[in-house]
Amino acid sequence: MNWMLALPEIVLACFGMAILIFGVVRKHDSTLLATMFTLGAFLITGFLVATRAAGSGFNGQFVTDSFSTFNKELILLGGALALILSVDWNRSQRIERFEYPVLVLFCTVGMMVMVSASNLMSLYLGLELQSLALYVLAAFARDNVKSSEAGLKYFVLSGLASGLLLYGISLVYGFSGTMDFQALHAALRTPAAAPPGLIVGIVFVLVGLAFKVSAVPFHMWTPDVYEGAPTPVTVFFATAPKVAAMALLLRVMGTSFADLLPAWQALIVLMSIASMVLGALAAIGQRNIKRLMAYSSIGHMGYALIGLAVGSSDGVRGVLVYMTVYVLMTAGTFACILAMKRDGKPVEQIADLSGLATTDPGLALAISVFMFSLAGIPLMAGFFAKLYIFLAAVKAGLFVLAVIGVLTSVVGAFYYIRVIKVMYFDPPVAAFDRRPPALSFVVAATGLFTAFFFLFPAPVVDAAEMASRVLFR
Repeated sequence: MNWMLALPEIVLACFGMAILIFGVVRKHDSTLLATMFTLGAFLITGFLVATRAAGSGFNGQFVTDSFSTFNKELILLGGALALILSVDWNRSQRIERFEYPVLVLFCTVGMMVMVSASNLMSLYLGLELQSLALYVLAAFARDNVKSSEAGLKYFVLSGLASGLLLYGISLVYGFSGTMDFQALHAALRTPAAAPPGLIVGIVFVLVGLAFKVSAVPFHMWTPDVYEGAPTPVTVFFATAPKVAAMALLLRVMGTSFADLLPAWQALIVLMSIASMVLGALAAIGQRNIKRLMAYSSIGHMGYALIGLAVGSSDGVRGVLVYMTVYVLMTAGTFACILAMKRDGKPVEQIADLSGLATTDPGLALAISVFMFSLAGIPLMAGFFAKLYIFLAAVKAGLFVLAVIGVLTSVVGAFYYIRVIKVMYFDPPVAAFDRRPPALSFVVAATGLFTAFFFLFPAPVVDAAEMASRVLFR
């Protein structure tokens, strides 16, 4: 049992317990310190993740490789950005409590376990550790009815998805006799010999995991939770958990069921098309920018699923590049949404951005960069993310999927560009409050990455290429 492989997770969990004790003992004015300690823990954990050697431990239930390393670093980055953005917001909304960074930390531990899971049991343990923390975070503004509703909806629907996932796991185990990913892969080398019950089990596993990436038709919770949860929690929901769930989908399907690609590919294709179409069409009528970003997220997960449907290392590379770009441009967009405050009160309507180019040209420019990138306009990071996905689909012969992806991108561009039109061509309204430095830092850093990714894509693409070789060999 090589427990050193799980040292980053062990260290992060120990930090979490220590910060929890610190918060209880200190009681007052401990939130900022707890947040700083958590960010420090993320930094140390990121170093430990980068220095782990590849291997398998805990009797084959936990694996570290270039794929897990890539996704863990991305998860830690998403968690850190969400925490940085939460400090001033939580204080201004009077929901500043030391439990917040602790919940984010333990949720991150669960996501890291998910990414390294090489057994259906360790997969489920990581998934539930993540979900338990997310339930509480969604309802963290407990005096706000919308936040409480968001937490309840996520809890009920996530509980249903967990039940379906468990049922799928039981079917897979019952018809194959193993829950180990590598053993499943070895047992399923002859697709024709796979029993129908196993195929049904795979479908249920897919359904349970599809809920976590809010793929259609398992997206019902997303708009309400995005709108109702505190905005920093929405930032977290939209970034790190999506990376963990997508990485888990890639590992499960790429390691265990790769030889059964024809059996599950059609289901992924349908979910991808439905997610892209719904994300493009449903967002058109939205007036609340957080709900617009929720439908945008559904659409983007549809694009990412194209890479899974391809079922090759090229597809995995496309997904990893896509998720990296998605995390940073989404965090930047929500940082701009957090800046939408007047007299200390948040505003969320797209109309509230009217004439922003006159009252705050810097913020208007940043939002324009993110909107262009989300739309996939050339030279923005989002364009190259979609390019890698579509190229993989074309190479695999999935021409219809690629064409639908391009068409839905064109439709989706309408509501992104509408936001820019409101900022630059509508009459100005009252200016927003002064932005805190931490928020401006996140906007600037993610904006520069999004705008100038085309100059230096190699580090991300090369790391994604190395990580993709682990799956769909």
